[in-house]
Amino acid sequence: MSSHREAPEISQDPVADSTDTYAFVSPDNPSTVTLITNYVPLQDPAGGPNFFEFGDDVSYRINVDNNGDGVADVVYEFRFTTTLRDPDTFLYNTGVVTDLDDTTWNRPQFYSLTRTTSAGTVTLDSRLSCPPCNVGPRSMPDYPDLSGQAIHHVDHRRVRVFAGQRLDGFYVDLGSVFDLADLRPFQNLHLLHTAAAAGVDGLKSYNVHTIAIQVPISELTVDGSVPTDPTKANAVIGVWASASRQKALVRNAGGVNTATGPWVQVSRLGNPLVNEALIPIAKKDLWNSAGPAGDSAFNQYVIHPELAGLLPVLYPGVFPKLAAYGAPRADLQAILHTGIPNGIIGGFQNYTGPTQADMLRLNVAIPPSSSPSIMGILGGDLAGFPNGRRVFDDVFTIELRAIAGATIPLVDPSFTPDGAVSVVTDGVTPPGNVRYRSRFPYLDTPKSGYSVMPAA
Repeated sequence: MSSHREAPEISQDPVADSTDTYAFVSPDNPSTVTLITNYVPLQDPAGGPNFFEFGDDVSYRINVDNNGDGVADVVYEFRFTTTLRDPDTFLYNTGVVTDLDDTTWNRPQFYSLTRTTSAGTVTLDSRLSCPPCNVGPRSMPDYPDLSGQAIHHVDHRRVRVFAGQRLDGFYVDLGSVFDLADLRPFQNLHLLHTAAAAGVDGLKSYNVHTIAIQVPISELTVDGSVPTDPTKANAVIGVWASASRQKALVRNAGGVNTATGPWVQVSRLGNPLVNEALIPIAKKDLWNSAGPAGDSAFNQYVIHPELAGLLPVLYPGVFPKLAAYGAPRADLQAILHTGIPNGIIGGFQNYTGPTQADMLRLNVAIPPSSSPSIMGILGGDLAGFPNGRRVFDDVFTIELRAIAGATIPLVDPSFTPDGAVSVVTDGVTPPGNVRYRSRFPYLDTPKSGYSVMPAA
């Protein structure tokens, strides 16, 4: 998974577990950038009567670095408050809900939004409403309209924001990938081979809780401009999400927990699959607690990825060139830790400087329209990952091919990738308009428990 349950400690704290982070120039408003981060992974749509919500005791942040030092220069912080309308019922909703103000929704949640820069902290709004979870067609007969009421305009209508349940946009064959890196379309070539088969999307019916914000590009760049030249350094920003908790909890006489003490980061996420598939299990919790500016301490796992050594073993004879390549992976360091310098790929760069930091690097001067292939067989394009990340980007296939050697020629022209690299995949393709919307907040309507059949 991109970052669902990726570390021992955070797997026990789902409300603070960031699953995916996205950053892209908004296709429906190209003068803005959309930043999205998801939490509360693997939500079974039928998981009531205590349905899913954000944590009131968690500080959720979307961080933007615009000068390449791995330290946030712009921070959007979301803090949530849950209320209870009827303490004498076990029900999440006591009737039909068609409006966010309906008293039949028993457990509404609200949030405040602040923006912090070098000039200080500004409160953009202090009581924004979330939508309820999608319980079912009788409880919420027009859920798209209901959730649409939770798209708010703040900061003199310059900023759009949404926080609430959405359908998980990430897609991957979970069941096969965690079963000794089995790729169903190529499992006939696996060490423990069976007949090749089509990929299975393991996340297609799960929901997440989404925080999405759409802001003017000028709010994020180092000089407050809207860059038009993609070769200039001011066109690139770095983005990551983080979640923090206060260090101590005190139980008062009434049985209510009160948080005290300093805030401690418990989760973060920039590039997909880094903590999931590159950081060793003994370091995963440490990685989650650290900031991107210190990621040089983890660079060894980027330039010597464990999976690159496993692929030739699990697929005998399929990756002989990868098996023989022993040099540090400077290509992966560029993609994940520094950005890609100008001149390596024609017409593209998202370099933030020498500081090694795990961030989504987005060149905001590249328009969201379809563009030439960014790295050929990787399957990406100039407007998508690893230039930021759009909700539909096939990040698993892109990173799998990169680890398998597809991007080594960017830094070592003498290397020719193995022939299988151009087609290697888990067999799961973008699900199209059944998973995404063409407008903010881009992730589609969450599934209801009534509409989803349990897995066989």
